[in-house]
Amino acid sequence: MSETDNWLLRYEQNHDNLTNPWVYWAAVPMVVVGTVGLLWYLPVPVEFYEISPLLNWGSAFLMATTVYYFIISLSLAIGMLPFMLGLASLQLWLTASPYPALGVSTGLLVAGTVGLWLGRRGTGGVRAVLQDLQLMMIGPAWLLSVLYRRFGIPY
Repeated sequence: MSETDNWLLRYEQNHDNLTNPWVYWAAVPMVVVGTVGLLWYLPVPVEFYEISPLLNWGSAFLMATTVYYFIISLSLAIGMLPFMLGLASLQLWLTASPYPALGVSTGLLVAGTVGLWLGRRGTGGVRAVLQDLQLMMIGPAWLLSVLYRRFGIPY
């Protein structure tokens, strides 16, 4: 069994009896967007800015996650690219918008965490939500793998 299958199987075994799957499916991307948004606004060393004004903790996290996706599965990585690029674009737009980016990111993270809890209510409680947060970047890949299986796309 490949590393991809191990991660996705482990994640799926903990999510096979969701109370509210639709709420859970909406909450996973919200948690990711909120977390990346908070990382995006952490102070960065001057050396980061000298490399590129777009380099920060959030963009570094996205780059590392993308590299990891390519290591575990080429087809999942290609499928995740629009999500990752969209996430980076959203953060760049939020930075330039009149909206309080830190507040939006915090709100998304809190709403997503509540959504994780509501989606799993009765199946593990707070411990399960904390595990979901720990495996947060496997969550979107798992959601994509479910769609891949439904459409017969190998990963």
